[in-house]
Amino acid sequence: MPETAAPAGIDLPAAQRRTVRVLAAGQVLTGVAFGATLSLGALLAADLSGQEALSGFATASVTLGAALTAIPLARLAGRRGRRVALTTGNVAALIGITVVIAAAALRLFPLLLVGIALIGAGNAATLQSRFAATDLSTSTRRGRDLATVVWATTVGGVVGPLLLAPGELIGASIGMPPLTGAYLFSFAAQVCAFALYVLVLRPDPLLLAQRLDRERTASALAPAPEVDRPRTARFAMLAVAASHVTMAAVMAMTPVHLSHIVAPDAVTLAVGVTIALHVFGMYGLSPVFGVLADRWGRIAVIVLGQVLLAASLAVASAFSASQAGVLVALVLLGLGWSAATVAGSALLTEATPLALRPRRQGRSDTLMTACAAVGSVLAGVILGLVGYGGLALWAFVPVALVCVGAVVVGARRSSPSV
Repeated sequence: MPETAAPAGIDLPAAQRRTVRVLAAGQVLTGVAFGATLSLGALLAADLSGQEALSGFATASVTLGAALTAIPLARLAGRRGRRVALTTGNVAALIGITVVIAAAALRLFPLLLVGIALIGAGNAATLQSRFAATDLSTSTRRGRDLATVVWATTVGGVVGPLLLAPGELIGASIGMPPLTGAYLFSFAAQVCAFALYVLVLRPDPLLLAQRLDRERTASALAPAPEVDRPRTARFAMLAVAASHVTMAAVMAMTPVHLSHIVAPDAVTLAVGVTIALHVFGMYGLSPVFGVLADRWGRIAVIVLGQVLLAASLAVASAFSASQAGVLVALVLLGLGWSAATVAGSALLTEATPLALRPRRQGRSDTLMTACAAVGSVLAGVILGLVGYGGLALWAFVPVALVCVGAVVVGARRSSPSV
């Protein structure tokens, strides 16, 4: 947002630093919760349905849940602030975790999908945390502030999958259904995140930004209004959605694929380590991509993300029978997603006036997660038809679309309507 005087009694830079710290801590906690869902969802779906081709429905459900709730949560944020939207997502995730455990106990595949979809609603709120980091940010630091919050997910996202084995031991000791023990950690993490947002996320960054915007508008010395660049915003949405569907489609099928190339007694460990390193790739270097986006420009870093995604898909296709090859591909997949998501989210924010941001950010997350839901379902079918290597080749399609979009938008940058 443009520089402006803060209301009396509010240190704006300090408020922004506090906001980023609180959001980062919340990302650590929700990352732990979501990491178990990423790792266990496909395995639970295959187990309860009895068909590996349906394993992609787990990722489809979590992304569909996020897609259906992204716009309502964004509207809620616009009316009531980020704190209310984030805690609403926490409550949905807590209910979802309870339903997933019940579904595993009752052996009900449809109920499992309902529970995972509710966890997806919690993830929709988590995704919007990156936008909350930009509510009070200046244009020169927008990429870095956003990336800092994205990076914080590294801790929880890496730790979450690594809790699979100890979670199973604890779950078995208290009689929980197989493959659900790690959800104990997820539940506890979501409760802590809820308390953090309720007690510490003050002042609410979006409500404060809206107040400052109203005061600027009413001021006789108000700066020029923010310019809406709809074409650039649409490209940013495409870049984020296409990169996410590429990542989700390949990642969702990786646990199932590993179960075929790894010894049966080592599957849980292999899946946990691979997904943990993949999640590290998604979030671990996001501050680097944030700095690059601020220095090189958003579109350049989006293109860098597509290069990394293409490299990942090439490795996955060429070395699909190798556990090490799959691991390298998943790390590159995470890095490509990180670059495109950080730069694309920053581009969407700066191309949109404050009054339109919550709505447009919600639409972006809806598009992103809805496309990933469809892609995850199709990924299961494609995996059954042409294998993991063939799936990687099909995933080049959205990468190519983003590259074409970058060329088109880059050629129009001189137009005031972009």
